[in-house]
Amino acid sequence: MGPEDNVNEPVAPRQRPGATREWADGRGAPRILVAEDQAEMRVLLRRALTRRGYEVVDAPDGPHLVQAIVDGLLAPQTLVPDLIVTDVRMPGYSGLEVLARLRREGWTTPVILITAFGDAQLHEEAKQLGAACVLNKPFAMEDLCAAVEALVPLER
Repeated sequence: MGPEDNVNEPVAPRQRPGATREWADGRGAPRILVAEDQAEMRVLLRRALTRRGYEVVDAPDGPHLVQAIVDGLLAPQTLVPDLIVTDVRMPGYSGLEVLARLRREGWTTPVILITAFGDAQLHEEAKQLGAACVLNKPFAMEDLCAAVEALVPLER
């Protein structure tokens, strides 16, 4: 800090990313971050969303989900996801923990939670945290794709 700096000037609040919107201008497909600890399920989710025209980045657990978000922020051209689809129960961090942290940090990125343990309490907690929806396993891939399309529609 130099002598000319005014320490009493208010600091502008840091802008929080919501989601990338470059795809809305026709410069790419919406980016979806998929986190699922079961490899077979992760592959199915990736294939279904890629076939529909989405760009998909995947993560095998909670720490890798967080790392994918951080890597996107630190990329030369910021690449934050337009949507996150995450399992609730994963090693490291649960989908609910990641969702709670994103909301505390001011992120508005829509999050779809998927779970094999979808009791009423989990659904209520997810709703309070601002999850876009919760899908109970097993679910029809068409239901997931319809939810994704409603949140981040593809330009046709």
